[in-house]
Amino acid sequence: MCDIGGDGFEAGGLDPDAVLWVRGVDYMAGWREAKQAAAELGEALTAAGVEMAGAKLQAVSAADGSGVVRLELPAATAREVAMLARVAAAKLRKAG
Repeated sequence: MCDIGGDGFEAGGLDPDAVLWVRGVDYMAGWREAKQAAAELGEALTAAGVEMAGAKLQAVSAADGSGVVRLELPAATAREVAMLARVAAAKLRKAG
């Protein structure tokens, strides 16, 4: 299942003791940016025909507050995405 709309917590929930919170860092802004980027990436992969069953996109905030998107793919799907990236890169080289 693709967790595009997920809340960024692992299945076990948030462990506050495992996170260092720095006063003044806007973690929510980074998370919101990452959530939007994850949705865009999921839409783009789906539009490209990538099978998203078993894929997981997760929005999180880094220690500095910046947004991070974590992508987990089954091995076959990762190979499919790699092939699409190689094809796109070849087309860009050819056009340039």
